[in-house]
Amino acid sequence: MPGGYRGILRTLYQRSRADRWSSLFGQVAVYSFVMTAITGVFLLVYYKPSMTQVSYHGSYRKLDGVPMSQAYRSTLDISFDVRGGLLMRQIHHWAALLFIAAACAHLLRLYFTGAFRRSRWLNWLIWVTLLVLGMVAGVSGTILPDDLMSGGSLSVLEGVTLSIPVIGTHLMLWIFGGDFPGHAIIPRAYWLHVAVLPALMIALFALLRRRGRPAITRVSVVMFWFTCAALALLGTFAQVNPVWLMGPYQPGSISAGSVPGWYMGFLDGALRIMPGWEFSVAGHPLTLAVLVPGVLVPGAFFALLVMYPLLDRKLTGDQPADRLLDRPRDAATRTGIGAAGITFYGLLWAAAANDEIAYHLRISLFAVTWFFRVAVLAGPVLAFIVTERMCLGLARRDRDEAEHGRETGRIVMDPDGGYREIREPVSSPRAPVEVAGSRRGLEG
Repeated sequence: MPGGYRGILRTLYQRSRADRWSSLFGQVAVYSFVMTAITGVFLLVYYKPSMTQVSYHGSYRKLDGVPMSQAYRSTLDISFDVRGGLLMRQIHHWAALLFIAAACAHLLRLYFTGAFRRSRWLNWLIWVTLLVLGMVAGVSGTILPDDLMSGGSLSVLEGVTLSIPVIGTHLMLWIFGGDFPGHAIIPRAYWLHVAVLPALMIALFALLRRRGRPAITRVSVVMFWFTCAALALLGTFAQVNPVWLMGPYQPGSISAGSVPGWYMGFLDGALRIMPGWEFSVAGHPLTLAVLVPGVLVPGAFFALLVMYPLLDRKLTGDQPADRLLDRPRDAATRTGIGAAGITFYGLLWAAAANDEIAYHLRISLFAVTWFFRVAVLAGPVLAFIVTERMCLGLARRDRDEAEHGRETGRIVMDPDGGYREIREPVSSPRAPVEVAGSRRGLEG
């Protein structure tokens, strides 16, 4: 084939890849990151990352004369005195939430279609890293206003850090620059949020682009402007993070019904339902009530995400580099594991609102907490069993249709007086799916 025709075909193939639905969530994540960068540049012009105490005398009269940090006062000034400041704050917040949601959805798409194997495994690792960096950026961003909610996040960070054996105290002193809360955490979170994390994420996006070489198409341009318009509408009409209602941070204070960002709900839920276990080892306290849900559970979860491609390859055998993507039903065990993981995460996420559930349903908080303790252990197992059985049943139906045709529901009498159903041949039958238990592994 001449070089000119080969180049044209390669361009058309890249354009067709850019328009596939499978790239939708990845595109939304990229465009959301772009919006956070644009609005973030606007915000950093007016924000002052300082914990120096001042008295507020601004447009929000309810806090007039209240002592607060410069960080909180500058946040109030952005919200009430800078033209377009509140809109930019809210768009920035919504874009950060959408980025994490799109990254999660993209990872789920990669997982359930088996797009993490062989030549695509590096893409999987990049997206897992982007998810972690996005979550860290979200947490560091919620700390910056220095309001009552950000103070609650700092208290959780302090408690989780102190629960780490041996190095916990030294690590806490290093993070906060001394005793909690100190005067260094806001400036340190600021530079982490505006410099370190964006630089790492931009480098990872550049690596993704170099590996995939996506082409700009009409669909991708429309999706970019649609994402921007959706974020602008959310920032205009959907209030988020109203820091003026919370007031400045006061150590030891927190408002009722306070919850973190949705992406950190699983950590809050795990902390709420974990029994208050604490032991003494060699004269040193070991607080499992915080160490297990705050360090071990999220650490094991993300370590499993990173190592899963290697685990899948080991248990299923090496796959060809050009293998087509799977349907979830064709990998029953893997799909069941994914459903179990989603159930585990969802139950921990719901447990973060155990107090609200108990209040609105008028049942005891003790009963709600014990329900989630049992559900977190039993729910994933049940989800795995049900999902795997459903996938295997669908696989058997596909094999039956490939061999005998699709059922039509039309019954006819044959010349011998018997009855039989008319079956239609499948237009493009798939290869029979192996469902023998000894060969399923993680593939199903």
